[in-house]
Amino acid sequence: MTQPAITIRGVAKTFRVNKERNNTLKSALLRRGRSRHTEFQALKGIDLDIPQGSTFALVGDNGSGKSTLLKCLARILVPDAGTITRHGRIAAMLEVGSGFHPELSGRDNVYLNGSILGMSRREVDAKFDQIVDFSGVEDFIDQPVKNYSSGMYVRLGFSVAIHTEPEIMLVDEILAVGDASFQDKCAQKFAEFRRDGRTVVVVSHSLPQLREMADHAAYLDHGELRAHGAAEVVLEQYADAARTNIRTDDSGRVRWGTGEALVERVEILGPHGPVGEDGLRSGERTTLRIHYSARSPIPDPNLGITLDTAEGENLWACFSRDQGARLEALEGRGHVDITIPALPLQRGLYRVHAGIVGTGADDVVDFVRDIAWLHVGHGTGLDSGGPVAMSGQWQAPEPARAQAPQQEQVQEGTQS
Repeated sequence: MTQPAITIRGVAKTFRVNKERNNTLKSALLRRGRSRHTEFQALKGIDLDIPQGSTFALVGDNGSGKSTLLKCLARILVPDAGTITRHGRIAAMLEVGSGFHPELSGRDNVYLNGSILGMSRREVDAKFDQIVDFSGVEDFIDQPVKNYSSGMYVRLGFSVAIHTEPEIMLVDEILAVGDASFQDKCAQKFAEFRRDGRTVVVVSHSLPQLREMADHAAYLDHGELRAHGAAEVVLEQYADAARTNIRTDDSGRVRWGTGEALVERVEILGPHGPVGEDGLRSGERTTLRIHYSARSPIPDPNLGITLDTAEGENLWACFSRDQGARLEALEGRGHVDITIPALPLQRGLYRVHAGIVGTGADDVVDFVRDIAWLHVGHGTGLDSGGPVAMSGQWQAPEPARAQAPQQEQVQEGTQS
């Protein structure tokens, strides 16, 4: 039997979370150095083998312990209990720009980061062109990295890490920052690692991405190991659990998701502002304004709206990411508008559902049904046979003109 790349036995980790801080020396002295705190168990006796040569996914909701476990594997954190046995050289890419000095150029940071990861200057010299080519930042390699975007940070840092030729690569979420082309490069590199018998352990909320690259997975929930094994099986278990996390809010509406951000309400606006009792008119400009509140920043969010008939038949669904609207992050309270230039609905009442999805298609942050009703009080007056009011332009081809048959031309020769 092949030796696992990593063996985890009984690993536990607890953090202290202070309820109050000693903001002044006086308050600290009065409390005699004591502060109120609670204990948070991030990991609860994890037993797990990570097969050699696998691309191993760690999945779970925020707070499930994924990143804590990854940091324990990277020796950044020390478990309170249990053991971790690693077989091979480890390279970790856990934070954007980790190991970079912002004032130095990309070139200098390649050498700095390479040395931190155990490469000699000669090794970096030999692989420098490959590192820069893979990262795609060759036009900016001599610029200070403080001027880099987060995506450029990730590409360069990840490129350095993979060119250290580690036996075990640890990656936490950062691939979500890269563009689609870079993610494809990474997936190809992971496949190459697997062919070479190297191991990749990756944390991501993007289930479609993990389905493409991972062959093994483990599902963590509140610090406990819920499932592990073949990736396709474990990822489906996690997706099913997320879908069944359904609840009702104070208004009795059905909603589900992690709850890190909430859709508070959807405001419906006509061309002149809020809609009155008469409702909207078919064909007029309509704006659906999604009001949200985020408990913690939601990077690269995907906001969605769906419309159903009053009977529940789905008519339309629209997501910001599909329409090319890339939102940096949702933070605090705010709103996002989606405008329909000409509302194509007949007279009637329509159900409005709204949601927020994270980086991955299955990463539902909040989705709430029947959050609003859209009232169309004035239709087109034409019977369209259903709720959709779409006009069409009719045009018939011109009648074909009769053409006289072409006669074969015969050239007569001259007689002598």
